[in-house]
Amino acid sequence: MAATIATVEDLVGLKQELLHEMRTLFEQLKNQEVKERETQKDEKCWLKSNQVQRMLAISPSTLQTLRLTGKIPYSKIGGVIFYPKEDIHQLLESRIRNRL
Repeated sequence: MAATIATVEDLVGLKQELLHEMRTLFEQLKNQEVKERETQKDEKCWLKSNQVQRMLAISPSTLQTLRLTGKIPYSKIGGVIFYPKEDIHQLLESRIRNRL
């Protein structure tokens, strides 16, 4: 097998090809992420109790009180309680004070 010598021009060409491929892959990944975010906006997102507790900085009993008084809608499946993320955000928005 004969040895082939790579010139500086060969290496520069290889570099350009690699950069072009990498840019193409990054652009495809970026477009895929944008599509996924748009899909998530259309889909209803649900949160579990511990996520809501962290978002609102409340205890489990306070969250239970909000459920029982009807201030937060929820669904229960197999002992796990889910809350519509949109409704949690609306609750937060409705309680904003000192908004300029």
